[in-house]
Amino acid sequence: MRTKAKFEKVSYGQFAPYGDETAYNAIKLPRRATSKSAGYDFYLPRDLTVKPSETVTVATGIRVLMPDDWCLMIYPRSGLGFKFRLKLNNTVGIIDADYSDSDNEGHIFVRMTNESDKTLELTSGSAFAQGVFTRYLLTEDDEVTELRNGGLGSTSE
Repeated sequence: MRTKAKFEKVSYGQFAPYGDETAYNAIKLPRRATSKSAGYDFYLPRDLTVKPSETVTVATGIRVLMPDDWCLMIYPRSGLGFKFRLKLNNTVGIIDADYSDSDNEGHIFVRMTNESDKTLELTSGSAFAQGVFTRYLLTEDDEVTELRNGGLGSTSE
C-alpha cells in the first residue's frame, strides 16, 4: 500500500486532445511554494486568458497516485479568487485515490469561471490552482465494493 502521494504526467496520448507537444513538454508537476504551504500549486501548461463571465477548462496533464484513504481537494489560488472572483465550477474538486486507475489515466481537469469584470491573463507556467491532500474516514457500516471503471464523473453515472 502506498504511504505517500506522487504526482505524474499523463501520457502524451491522453493529453494530446487538449494541447500540442509544446504544451505537454511545458507541464510542471505540482509543488508547494514554501515548507509550510498546505497546497501544491498546479501550473498552466500554456497561456490562458479568461474574460469576465467566461468559463474555461484546463487540462493539467497531471495525475496523482495516493494512499487509498486519501483524497486531493482542488481549489483556486486564493489570490486569483480574491482579485478575479475566480471560482471552480464544482466549488471544490475532489480527486479520489482510485481516479488514477480510470480510463483517462486520472487526468486532472480544472473548470473555472471568472466572475469579475476584469480579464484574467496568465502565462504558461503560472500557478492557477492548488491541491490539498487529506485523509478521510469511513462509517462502521460502510460496505461499498464497487470499483471505478471510467474517468471524470464516472461514479455518478
